[in-house]
Amino acid sequence: MRIPLNEMREVLYKLFLKYNFKDQKAKFIAKVYAENTMDGVNSHGINRVPLFIEYVENGTVRINAEAEKVEALGGIERWDGNLGPGIINAAKCTDRAIHLAKRHGMGLVALRNTNHWMRGGTYGWQAAEAGCISILFTNTQPNMPAWGGRDSRIGNNPLVVSIPRKKGHVVLDMAISQFAFGKINDYKLKGKLLPFPGGWDDNNKLSKDPEKITKTERGLPIGYWKGSALSMILDMLTTLLAAGDSTFKISQRTFEYGISQVFLCIYPGIFKDGALREELLNEIIDYTHDVEPMHPGERTYYPGERTLQTRARNLKEGIPVSEIVWEKVLGLLKK
Repeated sequence: MRIPLNEMREVLYKLFLKYNFKDQKAKFIAKVYAENTMDGVNSHGINRVPLFIEYVENGTVRINAEAEKVEALGGIERWDGNLGPGIINAAKCTDRAIHLAKRHGMGLVALRNTNHWMRGGTYGWQAAEAGCISILFTNTQPNMPAWGGRDSRIGNNPLVVSIPRKKGHVVLDMAISQFAFGKINDYKLKGKLLPFPGGWDDNNKLSKDPEKITKTERGLPIGYWKGSALSMILDMLTTLLAAGDSTFKISQRTFEYGISQVFLCIYPGIFKDGALREELLNEIIDYTHDVEPMHPGERTYYPGERTLQTRARNLKEGIPVSEIVWEKVLGLLKK
């Protein structure tokens, strides 16, 4: 089924008001969830809403709490999320990193004690719209084995890199697992197999079956041992810079909360060479576009290009949503 953006936003706004979010917070969180879904990231948009409400109900997400600065050292700051809504905290810290970057050339905000930020790319787009390059990352609960191990000990710690560009921002948003677990659940909802192996089953065999992978919670790191190493490094960086909790500490809890995140922004405007930047970016993109496809009908894309196409299509035709998920959301509203 397809839902118009305004309808989805309005339903979610009413839902968050029902759960006692203040008006502006309810509007903003509804906007982010709806726009994530419009961009084709249902796994961290509408599909995630019922779980978010569960976290609100059990007190894991403190609806009236917000991130606050606890330490400032020029262009570097540490913030505490106070277990407030992850979307609100992440947007606030991205805004602060942008502000610091425009003052110092670079700005870094390290955030501890926060909740899931949903789609990390949201904040990459936010930085790019403000004219900033961004490098953002977060740790998570353990959901992948370190290479050579059996049980999950590392997180799929998403990494976001964004670069502003006049013809369309470049935004990389990737988990360090071959598939984000939200995406695996998306395939599970659709009753489809993954296009490539995404994790291990009970018999320690790589599998395309989303049911088996979600059961074991043993995702496959990108690049095998390389992704395993990158996951550990990102966990170390977030934990050290934020003086927060690592994946190990998060693993001791029943729910995923109290995570650590880093928001690094660079303001390229200080170089005053905007025309050259555009030329260099377009040179790279044009070069990678201008290639014979491996298979007929296929083509290459730069990071974020398909998001812009999906956004335009869904804005016009309505946003594709699982009927099961939409009924769950409406059920929460009527509850």
